[in-house]
Amino acid sequence: MLGLAPLRSAPLPIRASATACGRNTSQQLANGCQLSLLAPEAAEGDTALPENMHKWRMVIAYDGTKFKGWQYQPSIPTIQYFLEDALICITKLDRKKLCLVGAGRTDTGVHAWGQVAHFTTPFSYSCLSSIHSAMNGLLPPEIRVREISAARPEFHARSSTKSKEAANYFVGIHDFTSFANAAHNDGERRPTKKITRFDVTEMGAVLQLEVEGTGFLYRQVRNMVALLLQVGKEALPPDIVPAIIAARDRKELAKVALSAPPHGLYLMSVNYDEEILKPPEGSPPISFGRTHHLRFSWFRTVNRGLSWPASFC
Repeated sequence: MLGLAPLRSAPLPIRASATACGRNTSQQLANGCQLSLLAPEAAEGDTALPENMHKWRMVIAYDGTKFKGWQYQPSIPTIQYFLEDALICITKLDRKKLCLVGAGRTDTGVHAWGQVAHFTTPFSYSCLSSIHSAMNGLLPPEIRVREISAARPEFHARSSTKSKEAANYFVGIHDFTSFANAAHNDGERRPTKKITRFDVTEMGAVLQLEVEGTGFLYRQVRNMVALLLQVGKEALPPDIVPAIIAARDRKELAKVALSAPPHGLYLMSVNYDEEILKPPEGSPPISFGRTHHLRFSWFRTVNRGLSWPASFC
């Protein structure tokens, strides 16, 4: 799921904010706009969970002093090695069927309190306390499984982590030519923009992306999101982002990602310096209407979820 995108910039007329969601935004927006995109979280590659398979999520803590990092290596003491060894003993499945995946691959000696991993089984559990106790009984005392829960088929421990890493590459001042579509009324386009924040928040089986900057070019946000979806599916590495930024060529992005659809993109707010918003002396009081309870058709759509083309799922 793509999420909120706040924008911030120098004070300019409010009319500029109306262009944030699709029209030419080569002018800078006022001191803050917020946009939202919603999309299903991407799983590893394009491989769906096989029928009759069940996915389980674990939260793991460990003292990494004795271990050679997270990544599995045969006969070498790694975190993944011991977790898989315990799961094989309990489930009687081989490691290929368990398909254990961690959110991050910590290095030798690195500790963790909230590492997340998932694994799969061809059978379900009616109670998880027994497997939880068995896991901690078989693991070394330096490794503890803090939590086990059932996971949705689309949940993937690593997808949001990769997306966060990739999103961080957008932060800063860059020439975003590679992420801008041509517009009929472009005029003199100024492709250099400052992204002050690009947050990726996991909300269950959904990702919310929130981006804040001094302004956006035509379809820039939708194109950035499309690339993050590919990274989240692990179809591309996170460092593809700086490579495409450096290319300054829209064709380079087109080789690896299509533009994300507009359905889940929202302009959330436009922020100005407080001083410029003060009414002139002698002005009538500000009117906020009789009620603050606004109803929008898109709000009901958000509540029931948004449907995206298969190529972005």
